[in-house]
Amino acid sequence: MRPRRVNLLLDAAIFLLLACMPAMALVPVPRLEGRVTDNARILSAATTEHLSELLKSHENRTTNQVAVLTVTTLDNEPIEEFAIRVFDVWKLGRKDRDNGVLVIVAVLDRRMRIEVGYGLEGVLTDLRAGRIIEDVMAPRFRADDFDGGLTAGTMAIITQLEDPEAAVADDASSSGGGDSFFEGPDLSIMERILFGCFIFGIIGLFTVIGVLTPSGMGWFLYLFLIPFWAMFPIVVVGVKGAITLLAIYLAGFPAAKLIMSRTEWYKKAGLDLKTKGTATIGGMTFSSSSSGGWSSSGGSGGFSGGGGSSGGGGASGGW
Repeated sequence: MRPRRVNLLLDAAIFLLLACMPAMALVPVPRLEGRVTDNARILSAATTEHLSELLKSHENRTTNQVAVLTVTTLDNEPIEEFAIRVFDVWKLGRKDRDNGVLVIVAVLDRRMRIEVGYGLEGVLTDLRAGRIIEDVMAPRFRADDFDGGLTAGTMAIITQLEDPEAAVADDASSSGGGDSFFEGPDLSIMERILFGCFIFGIIGLFTVIGVLTPSGMGWFLYLFLIPFWAMFPIVVVGVKGAITLLAIYLAGFPAAKLIMSRTEWYKKAGLDLKTKGTATIGGMTFSSSSSGGWSSSGGSGGFSGGGGSSGGGGASGGW
């Protein structure tokens, strides 16, 4: 048998090895070679030189330091964490202004990020950085045009930093002057679908109940749901889309109510409520009380909701 001391030493060595494994797995921060560090070798020499000159001229005009870094892969490390490590080591921007920007592209991971120093977060906002990624860089990257994508993205960043009002005007013109039906929060299509299912599932359910309820409670729900139809859809379809849906609701609910009132089952349900105090509609049992209230019971009804959170200091995306 091995001496107890040897066992203890082996256990300690294994513990230290396991403790060091996460740190060993991290991709080392590349050496800062210049304003453009193309470790993934995806840029032509001409593009590298052109971007370096653009960023040098921008720094001379504004003191802002913008750097571009490409890597092959991050080995499953979140690009947000890697960007912070690189930023801390490279120390981009002046110490008294924190005016640095880092553009990172991880080729095999198909991920990119614009990391923004504290001093520039008010100018190069998360929303604007996200739009540069999604609208300017990602479409070119999907076509394997890394030269064009990084050149256009870098130019968009410089324009935003030097002339924010012009960048906002460009956004408005590219979106048809802000006339888009889906103008609203900067959400991906999947986020809009998920929020839409949650929001319209809830207010849609109560709208249907209001239409089908043959009593004064149906009209109470009509008035009660107006502020919900006015505000909640903004998250999914924007202001103009929400106004359109509100108008449809205001006119459609009474019209649907009128159509339902002419059906035999609706008339019977109304009569049952008056005579029996209960009525079954669509598998749900409604009851009226002497105080004019109502209650309902269904098979397994019930719903729950959740929330979200947002970070700061830049934006990430894929292609």
